[in-house]
Amino acid sequence: MKANNLKFLALIGLSTLAISSCDLLKDVSYSVTPNPLELHGDNVKISVTVNIPEKGINKKAKVEITPTLGNAKLSTWTIQGEKAVGNGQTVSFKPGGTATFEEVVAYDPSMEASALKLTGKIFKGSKEKEQLPETTIADATIITPLLVRPQFMMVYAKDNLVRSNDKSVSAEINFEKGKSDVRAAELKDKDISDLILWLAAAQMNNKIIVNSIDIKGFASPDGEETKNGALSTQRSRMARSAFLALLTKAKMVMYTDTSKYALIGLGEDFDGFQSQLSRTTTINEDDKALIVRVIQMAKNKDDREKEMINLGKSWKELEKEVFPMIRRSVITINYTENGWTDSELLSASSTNPASLTVEELLFTSEKLVSDLNEKARIYQVAASTYPSDYRVHNNLGAIKYTQNKLSEAKASLEKANNLMDNGMSKNNLAGVAMSSGDRATAKKLLAQVKDKSDQLAYNNAIIAVLEGNYTSAISGFGAGSTYNKSLAQILANKLDDASKTIAASQDKESADGHYLKAIIASRSNAGADAVVSCLKAAFAKNPGLKEKAGRDREFIKLMNDATFSAAVK
Repeated sequence: MKANNLKFLALIGLSTLAISSCDLLKDVSYSVTPNPLELHGDNVKISVTVNIPEKGINKKAKVEITPTLGNAKLSTWTIQGEKAVGNGQTVSFKPGGTATFEEVVAYDPSMEASALKLTGKIFKGSKEKEQLPETTIADATIITPLLVRPQFMMVYAKDNLVRSNDKSVSAEINFEKGKSDVRAAELKDKDISDLILWLAAAQMNNKIIVNSIDIKGFASPDGEETKNGALSTQRSRMARSAFLALLTKAKMVMYTDTSKYALIGLGEDFDGFQSQLSRTTTINEDDKALIVRVIQMAKNKDDREKEMINLGKSWKELEKEVFPMIRRSVITINYTENGWTDSELLSASSTNPASLTVEELLFTSEKLVSDLNEKARIYQVAASTYPSDYRVHNNLGAIKYTQNKLSEAKASLEKANNLMDNGMSKNNLAGVAMSSGDRATAKKLLAQVKDKSDQLAYNNAIIAVLEGNYTSAISGFGAGSTYNKSLAQILANKLDDASKTIAASQDKESADGHYLKAIIASRSNAGADAVVSCLKAAFAKNPGLKEKAGRDREFIKLMNDATFSAAVK
């Protein structure tokens, strides 16, 4: 609120004290800026100008002024005539003049309703001649910045839940050299039996969707390439026929539609040869390396075929253990496995939460539950079941903070940050520190957060309000319309913006919201009726605000108004 030039008795910034009983000092007045006083940051800054008229101070006079403001102890201000001895500000006798004193006083709650007063002594030489009577020169302090809501925004660790997974399961049918007929013994192998059993279970499981069945045919690279290409294709066809017969026998007709099958002949499988070679134990590693080098040195495919044949003759183990394993068809079932539905997760979180994965617990609490107690319960289960995952401790601490259980919140958040040093937990710990009145620690923790976020900006903006950086606070509160942003706009004297913000916020009908509207109306000189209308709406929702409004210097211009006085009684 800017200082003005009206008389203090008219509730503004100029006080006049006339001293007529002594020739040492007379007709003095005081100008105070601002008036009422204002809290900015943690301090109240005062600027007082003592106005002494022509011939208003004796040349040998010295005046020691003692100002008081609530419980605060202020400096002694000294003014002296031109012939007085001392270190005070000198004002000449004939022209008169001014002396200005500035104080920055740490705010104390007693200042909210205590006016700035002064008294003092007048000396001539070293002898005290007169007492300055106690005089009120400025009204008490506007403390509107303290209306900021200090509740920090918490940052929650996200889940990595994948609701569906694309998977595959496969089995192999091996063939004899140069042949594509499926031997009966191959169809009794465990991998084929397991694949049939898997399909039987899949058709009863509504969470499994079979997307396709691929059958890839391969030939070993020790024969003629022109024949091996056709042979691999024929092997895939014969494998399909044999597999369909097994499915028909097992009465799984839903998988006998041939359109679901993709047949692929891949010819000679040189990669498969190298892979199988690496797994065999009857050929030493030096010989394995030699075999691979010989094949790689072949200049073309024909040369490679010859080398393969020669190698097979030199190492009988190739014909026994390697080539037979790559003469094959691979049956691969490609499917999607869906996870639990939202309702299933909610049910399990109540009946058997320990059966859920940490990702499912994080997802359920954050996305599917709104009740804070239920969120806390799920996070507590997660913290007990997965104690080494810092995310669950961070989120549990964030919920505890929101529930105003600060000691529990701090313990969980410190545990999270000990498990993994992270910005989320530091942001949240800053909220605990702030709620405990430790702004310095809150600032320190926020400064350590490297990942910028809307929550971090908002929390820094709360501190900016309390430190008097209102423009920075407006920016930090972001594009949304919130109570705190409207308050910052009021403090920055952007009253039109503040009015629009509070009107669009969730607090527009709250007690605090109506109180902000009253301040905006008062600062906009909208008149007593407009201010009182907003205050009555605030009092209806929170009667405790009536007492505050009665002493709030935001409404100083109305304190002698009958309508206002009646409203705050």
